[in-house]
Amino acid sequence: MRHDRGVPTIPLVLDVDTGVDDACALLLAALHPGLDLRAVTCVGGNAPLADVVRNTLTVLETAGRADVPVGVGVARPLLEEPVDARHVHGSDGMADLGMPAPTLAPDPRSAVDLLREVADAAAAEGDPVTLVPLAPMTNVAIFARLHPASFARLGRIVFMGGGADVSNATAAAEFNVFHDPEATAIVLDACATLGVPVTMYGLDVFYDPKVTDADVTALRAVDTPVARLAADLISFHHRRFANDGATIGDAGAVASLLLPQALETRSLPVRVELTGSWTRGRTIVDRRDWSGDMEHDPHGLAPAQVDVTLACDGPALAGLWLRTVAGEER
Repeated sequence: MRHDRGVPTIPLVLDVDTGVDDACALLLAALHPGLDLRAVTCVGGNAPLADVVRNTLTVLETAGRADVPVGVGVARPLLEEPVDARHVHGSDGMADLGMPAPTLAPDPRSAVDLLREVADAAAAEGDPVTLVPLAPMTNVAIFARLHPASFARLGRIVFMGGGADVSNATAAAEFNVFHDPEATAIVLDACATLGVPVTMYGLDVFYDPKVTDADVTALRAVDTPVARLAADLISFHHRRFANDGATIGDAGAVASLLLPQALETRSLPVRVELTGSWTRGRTIVDRRDWSGDMEHDPHGLAPAQVDVTLACDGPALAGLWLRTVAGEER
């Protein structure tokens, strides 16, 4: 960790498909003094790539972070046709707020080149970067395949995706993994082969950090551009899903970097199902506790050992996000 003004900071890169909850995560990463956001890379997912790039630049401009380079990545999965989630996030991917087009422009470097350069630079400084994929991991998989030495220089990966018990895109699979299961499989394989620690922040905890109507009212009273955007994002989900508690979703994974004690994790072997008719894209989390089963298992244990998040302190993670977007974390 680097220390700015005596405060330890975690160098990180977000890979996003912005997305209402990606926008919440970007605000936290851009504004919390304990995080040193080095770059953001964009991939098609929740919305088409052009929308993702526009939304990402809009959030960073609102947060006053024109210094953060934004790399444009790939528009579609490795094998599948793209399937977006605009039914969840709005037709523009970010709550249809009608915000003006950003004046910021993306970095001339591609997402993969940006990932490589940032990973190499952070490692050279002796402070390896944390990569936080909040989207289908297509960019990250290509990075791992094209630049394995740079990938190996990552400090760790904390990804939002999968689930031990919960799914949403299908009866078996979570959206980010379902959108490009080969990419997730490649990344987990690379982590195992190259010794990069990996944490899965999946749907088992995704919905637990919630923000209420009362929280939104308090944010509107702050009346800054960031607080207004944060309130509008959460309010959109309150209206769309007709409830008083909207998850901050991806932002919980970012908040967990600052509050690791808020997570209950267990190191477990994880595979991605790539061929099942009904289960393609499922993260197979192996929770067997009797080694005798291995004698009859033709597959053996998965090589990827993942810190799987099984429970979290949702109010603590949501509270950290609320304080940050309200300008109270300095």
